[in-house]
Amino acid sequence: MNNKILLSHGSGGRLSHELVENKFLPALHNPLLERLDDATVLDFQGRLAFTTDSYVVTPIFFPGGDIGKLSVCGTVNDLAMTGAKPLYLSLSFIIEEGLAEEELQRIVGSIRKTADEAGVMIVTGDTKVVSHGSADLLFVNTSGIGIVPEETHISGSNAQVGDKIILSGTIGDHGIAVMSQREGLRFSSPIKSDCAPLNGLVKKMLMASPNIHCLRDPTRGGLATTLKEIAIQSNVGLRIAEETIPLLPEVQAACDMLGLDPLHVANEGKLVAMVAAEQAERVLKAMRGHKYGKNAAIIGEVVAERPGRVTMKTRFGSTRIVDMLVGDILPRIC
Repeated sequence: MNNKILLSHGSGGRLSHELVENKFLPALHNPLLERLDDATVLDFQGRLAFTTDSYVVTPIFFPGGDIGKLSVCGTVNDLAMTGAKPLYLSLSFIIEEGLAEEELQRIVGSIRKTADEAGVMIVTGDTKVVSHGSADLLFVNTSGIGIVPEETHISGSNAQVGDKIILSGTIGDHGIAVMSQREGLRFSSPIKSDCAPLNGLVKKMLMASPNIHCLRDPTRGGLATTLKEIAIQSNVGLRIAEETIPLLPEVQAACDMLGLDPLHVANEGKLVAMVAAEQAERVLKAMRGHKYGKNAAIIGEVVAERPGRVTMKTRFGSTRIVDMLVGDILPRIC
């Protein structure tokens, strides 16, 4: 078991301290974390956004990312979808006995790199080790806190009739990347996860216009589920056009081969925005000037007809109802 995580690494004794001192602190060091107190004391003024999430993706490494990058991006993006500036994250590991220390170190390094890009600090955390066969290598929990400007009021219940629906880029990249790695699928063009922190993109959008009513990241359940949730929350209808939705040809080909609807495939680096019509082009231009929004497109509008329903004009000119994902086409995706 040399260079493997042991149950005794979670005992709270010498090996636990060595894990923290040798693996976590060198990679994640900052003045708040290095105190190693039971809780971190933070100073705040203003409105706070708080979120938490757990990550159980398999495999833990996939094209374009890993469970560490995913955990930071997921929590940062949940905060950003409220218009918050993400500041602090907690980080907790549930590690299966036998995980290679080198793999854990790679994941911690990925967490640090992603946190640096997002401009957030890991300020507290925890580690537990469970027996072999109990955790499928590694589970991660992150919680995050951010500051929401007083003038910002973004919610899934704020979509207004007349708003334009803007999508930040291609859909389905993450789900197909993870599935291809898990199932050993090979495509002529490699498909990478879109996993990315979106708070910088959101900042540019808000600088372009304060009239952003709704932001959501279409993760599990894909774009279709997210749009349906917004339609229900805001009690409005949403109308989109299939030909305007950005989609990589290789992702479309993979979905066709596997019998999947790209609208239901998970994303981890995309957002949907409901923006006042008169400001939509300005916001779109700002998004296209950011690396995570270069393929942004207006894909539809908010309408008064049929509240709670999403419809899509297909490439063939017909209209279909877009609904939530039923079942789970790919479990353990994030």
